[in-house]
Amino acid sequence: MDYKTSGVDVTAGRAFVARIKSSVEKTHTSEVIGGLGGFGGCIKIPEGFKSPVLVSGTDGVGTKLELAQQYGCHFGVGIDLVAMCVNDVITNGARPLFFLDYIASGTLTPNSLAEVIEGIAAGCSQSGCSLLGGETAEMPGFYPYGRYDLAGFCVGVVEHELLIDGNQIIPEDQIIGIKSNGVHSNGFSLVRKVLSMASVDEKTLYGKNQSNLIKSLLEPTAIYSQLVQQLLIENLPIHGMTHITGGGLPENLPRIFPSGLLPHLDITSWEIAELFYWLQKSGDIPEIDLWNTFNMGIGFCLIVPKNIVNSTLEICSKNGFEAWNIGKVVESTNNSKQLDIIGIPN
Repeated sequence: MDYKTSGVDVTAGRAFVARIKSSVEKTHTSEVIGGLGGFGGCIKIPEGFKSPVLVSGTDGVGTKLELAQQYGCHFGVGIDLVAMCVNDVITNGARPLFFLDYIASGTLTPNSLAEVIEGIAAGCSQSGCSLLGGETAEMPGFYPYGRYDLAGFCVGVVEHELLIDGNQIIPEDQIIGIKSNGVHSNGFSLVRKVLSMASVDEKTLYGKNQSNLIKSLLEPTAIYSQLVQQLLIENLPIHGMTHITGGGLPENLPRIFPSGLLPHLDITSWEIAELFYWLQKSGDIPEIDLWNTFNMGIGFCLIVPKNIVNSTLEICSKNGFEAWNIGKVVESTNNSKQLDIIGIPN
């Protein structure tokens, strides 16, 4: 008996690391010290900071992995992993500095996992951060053969005096909603249940444009890092930012609001993708559950003063993101931070 016959191939693991090395090193910025292969990744704080604050975030991809592995779409979930972490970190105004990944599998499957790493590297390149290191663990008997799970960790940096935490939000500030790429990486336990009821396959189409359903569901999460950095470079006074993840707008938007204030939205102010209505109809999902599960077409929100709405929307458009003025900040009569959305049940 040896390690290989018990399910772990050390030689294959070494070959895998060698295979992904070039993808990882392409993401390295000038702050990175050393290369891939050490026990710890080393990186310098970028120059120019007087009082740097490190902002950290961690997340996974959830049960979207089940659908991705079923249809062999591994590259996209690598991007998802980065997006779910980076989009959290940038809400404080931080520049993503580095990313770490953790991949656990039943048995190392080099082709699929290399695609995942390539997707992670692509997500890091989109985010402007370095893929500083990671861990790949073979766990035979714990995960089924060919199956894997992902976790990601991102650290960003921001000048202390430029930290954005929502405390500057005031009544009559406007809420800019930035378009999502679809479902992103949340609500897939419900998505998969709907798919099992609807008996779909890789050829199933939906909507007026007859789009491919599985491809739309597996569209990688949009990464808003470069857009946010551009907004900050323009010195726009952003009072708050939120990443719309699990729990949708009702759970995520109010999280950063000071006591006594709440967000007030009008759902007629933006385009809600047909994909969400297909899920609702096919799964007979109540309206309130739809909004409390999915992002409903809004992946990221900016809270800004009224006088910079047009300039903010213009920068979003120039950077390839569709965005809308979807609401405003109002005072709460009962000190609640519960989201008030016109057009859906409470």
